Amino acid sequence: MIKMLITLSVLAVMVLGGCASSVRYTPDEIKGFPPKVQDFIMKGEVAPGMPPAAVRYAWGNPDQVNVLSPENGKEREEWIYSSNLGFKKTRVLFSDGKVAQISEK
Repeated sequence: MIKMLITLSVLAVMVLGGCASSVRYTPDEIKGFPPKVQDFIMKGEVAPGMPPAAVRYAWGNPDQVNVLSPENGKEREEWIYSSNLGFKKTRVLFSDGKVAQISEK
């Protein structure tokens, strides 16, 4: 009986943990962004023109940040997001404080 209760408890934790929200913001935190950017954040999407703060709200913290040398006088930074298994990597390139390019490796 106890073994069955423990098993059910573990299953309940696993199921409920899978239902946990991955939202990384509150409505107040994103209200200062334009409506289109707020929509991207709420959908968990990243698009060209978004500032770094909006990308963090949409996707969370990157796994790796690389500061690149300036190009045409514009500061550049590369954020790398890795999949859970590490096979796929998404690269977000910022130029002058806005998303300039999104690519998958």
